[in-house]
Amino acid sequence: MTRILIIGGHGKIALLLAPLLIARGDEVTSLIRNPAHEDDVAATGATPLVADIEQLATPDLSGLFAGQDAIVWSAGAGGGSPERTYAVDRDAAIRAIDAATGAGVPRFVMVSYFGAGLEHGVPHDNSFFAYAEAKAAADAHLEASTLAWTILAPSTLTDDPATGAIETGEGVTSDSVSRTDVAYVAAAVLANDATVGRVIPFNGGSTPIKDAL
Repeated sequence: MTRILIIGGHGKIALLLAPLLIARGDEVTSLIRNPAHEDDVAATGATPLVADIEQLATPDLSGLFAGQDAIVWSAGAGGGSPERTYAVDRDAAIRAIDAATGAGVPRFVMVSYFGAGLEHGVPHDNSFFAYAEAKAAADAHLEASTLAWTILAPSTLTDDPATGAIETGEGVTSDSVSRTDVAYVAAAVLANDATVGRVIPFNGGSTPIKDAL
């Protein structure tokens, strides 16, 4: 049994991921900020853990992470002010990476986005700029860590039904992918050590996820 903690446990992808992990025998804790979301999380089979990652220091996060085998970052400020975007998507993510390292959690999966990186190319005057900058910094910090990391870079997210198949690899360009397939990919990489140290950009496609990875 693998103990997995999902940060951002009430997000759409997290709510889809938790039951997939539980169905295969993993023990899942879903970290959420709002106590009103506990019932939704519990309905997935995960154990809700109420904590505000935006406010917690690295040592406090390490205490929450102790005993876990893997962390999945699926949190985000969800737009709004650039200040909060940097506070959550960059600063809190970096503290979580450091906390996982300090707590001895070996595995860390980051849900990012297609095109993320220091050379993201988003103009300063674009409303997406703060998010692009925040994700670039967090992803770079994870890549520089000693954790067994994987960065998932899905393209435009949809609520379409899952296909269980994706498109990835050299030359792939951004298109779209269902959130359910992103959850399937996250579950698959957690069980596949060959995905450690990889950034995986992907769309919906025709190759079964296991084969594509």
